Amino acid sequence: MNYTQLTESDVRHMLDTIGVERVDDLFRDIPVPARLNRPLCLPSPMNELELLADLDRLAGANHGCDELTCFLGAGMYDHYIPTVVDALASQSEFVTAYTPYQAETAQGSLQAFYEYQTLICQLTGMDVSNASMYEGATAAAEAVLMARAINGRRRVVLSSAVHPDVRGVMTTYLKHLPIDLTVVETTGGLTSPEDLRRAVNNETSSVVIQTPNFFGAVERLDRLSAIAHECGALVVAYVDPISCGLLKTPGSLGADIVVGDGQPLGIPMSLGGPTLGFMACRGEFMRKMPGRLVGATTDRSDRRAFCLTLQTREQHIRRERATSNICTNQGLLALRVAVYLSALGRQGIARVASLCLDKAHYAAERIAALEGFELRFNAPFFKEFVVRTSKDVDRVVARCRERKILAGVPLRRWYPDLADCLLIAVTEKRSRAGIDALVQALDEA
Repeated sequence: MNYTQLTESDVRHMLDTIGVERVDDLFRDIPVPARLNRPLCLPSPMNELELLADLDRLAGANHGCDELTCFLGAGMYDHYIPTVVDALASQSEFVTAYTPYQAETAQGSLQAFYEYQTLICQLTGMDVSNASMYEGATAAAEAVLMARAINGRRRVVLSSAVHPDVRGVMTTYLKHLPIDLTVVETTGGLTSPEDLRRAVNNETSSVVIQTPNFFGAVERLDRLSAIAHECGALVVAYVDPISCGLLKTPGSLGADIVVGDGQPLGIPMSLGGPTLGFMACRGEFMRKMPGRLVGATTDRSDRRAFCLTLQTREQHIRRERATSNICTNQGLLALRVAVYLSALGRQGIARVASLCLDKAHYAAERIAALEGFELRFNAPFFKEFVVRTSKDVDRVVARCRERKILAGVPLRRWYPDLADCLLIAVTEKRSRAGIDALVQALDEA
């Protein structure tokens, strides 16, 4: 606390008012080694005009994707958001769209969540969806716990091509539970069916596969699902929702539970969040699904109505019988997803996915033709791909940044054996001119 602007009399008056002798008495519950033991280095006070000017200066140091050409990905993508999404989601009646205690009195919110669930089911090819979760990583971890609750088994197998941060959250969730976690390595950027077959057994509760995976490669989910089902394990598919507009749905490829992050569906990147996690499953598993579940019914006047169904709102009061301790939802973000998918429709989402695919392959072909660059994997990919370069990756990224181009995500942070590689994402927003500018910048870096 900075007392330089207070007189001794001011400080004494405040201490007397709250009934303590010294300032240090306010912190007596904090161990001495944990205290700062020096004044905070705070700037001098400012009036409102000066403060606003300083905030503008700080904000001006940030550069968003409206100024930079973004090829970043790895779970957070620069997709186009139709104007209608912001226009509807910013309506005051939706801004506080939190699950109410007396849920049935908020028919508007419940209908919005019901429509969201319906759209997620159509997108993933599954029977039932909940009304959103925190974000993709916790949705994946909750899916693993859900699988355990269904079959009672205590072994989880997941691919090393699942996003490292998702694997990290999952490891944290399972750390103090009697669940074994086994990681299957990849071959050529894809999960090896042979290694998966060796890893699963009759104790395996679930197999977690991401497709397109962290490297952007499209997994053969049907083959991997068949291997998991041979030993009675459930398949948890972590998917990019945009890819579902073009590729076969995970439901049709054998997935039992489908999860992912809804950020690509009308949610801005916003420096990394917030986002929402979506979860859908087969109908026979709905009673084990965590989170909110909104159903359609009729009231006593035979009018269409909506209600929370099958589960109590406060999951945690059921203790060991609860499906999860998650007892909230990302209501406003679920609304954004519902508006986005409704605005695009089936043809629109397919068009977005097709543009991502075509532009990503154009970029990959151009980059692979450069001296000192090559595609790291030969596997089919959707909108992301890994490039290996003989140049210094950090220097390449820095030089591109000087040209107002965010070239991609270096993989050294997660995969030391890919220290010479860059993960590049291409969405429908990237123009031919923008891609050509990236290629030129990489060539001249």
